[in-house]
Amino acid sequence: MRRLTPYLLALPSWMWLAIFLVVPMAAMASVSLQTGNAIDGFAMTFSFSNYSDALGRYSTQLVRSLLYGGLATVAMLMIGYPVAYWIAFKGGARKSVYLFLLLLPFFVSFVLRTISWNFLLSDNGILFGTLKGWGLLPEDFHVLATTVAVVGGLTYNFLPFMILPIYVSLERVDPRVIEAAQDLYATRTAAFRRVVLPLSLPGVFAGVLMTFVPATADPINAQILGGTANTMIGNIIQTEYLTNLNYPTASALSFTLMAVLLVGIFIYARALGTENVLEAAAR
Repeated sequence: MRRLTPYLLALPSWMWLAIFLVVPMAAMASVSLQTGNAIDGFAMTFSFSNYSDALGRYSTQLVRSLLYGGLATVAMLMIGYPVAYWIAFKGGARKSVYLFLLLLPFFVSFVLRTISWNFLLSDNGILFGTLKGWGLLPEDFHVLATTVAVVGGLTYNFLPFMILPIYVSLERVDPRVIEAAQDLYATRTAAFRRVVLPLSLPGVFAGVLMTFVPATADPINAQILGGTANTMIGNIIQTEYLTNLNYPTASALSFTLMAVLLVGIFIYARALGTENVLEAAAR
């Protein structure tokens, strides 16, 4: 019985994954190979052409989603790492306050936060309308319905998911290790590059995964902040599922996006060096 205890403790989580992950994924895989329509019904025909047809029709949106997700992830890393570093090493007794302020926007709905950016970035809104009234911006200046607006919205909404894992990794760095590097005549830049950055790689690795995947598949920011020229693959999947009722195409697109993301994650893990990340995490 003692040998079975770990498995019995893990049984609820296995059942949860089976019911809410494995079963829906299997059902979606089945639908992606069917043909038919919502009126007459769908039948399993093992139509693998659904994948090629979907990719041929929506390859532009898929590439755009990967580009926007990548740009937003890079922006989040550039903004989030210094913030996490400052909180970890300079926050002092107020670290909890700063983390609370970082998480405070999450008390508001994701959609409402995105709509607030729409209001802020509107052509005649409180920001640009005022600057235009002062003559600091031309009248035809606009940010909404552009790549900048969508990437900016993605960066804002998912930024805490980048900061928190990096902060956890930096919080575990022993300050005495940095002092030892400086005692060995290492400059602050060298100490950061040779000591702090390698030890924070687990947080960077987790932060990139936690932001790139949802940012690439997000339909909200492109719908509210972007225009018809900024449609992402998440918008297409949502439209095919809920409006066109074209379940096979939507399922095929979902699996295609998932496969592309998994390949990208594998390449990223190999490039970063998973063994180095695991070694740093174990220290």
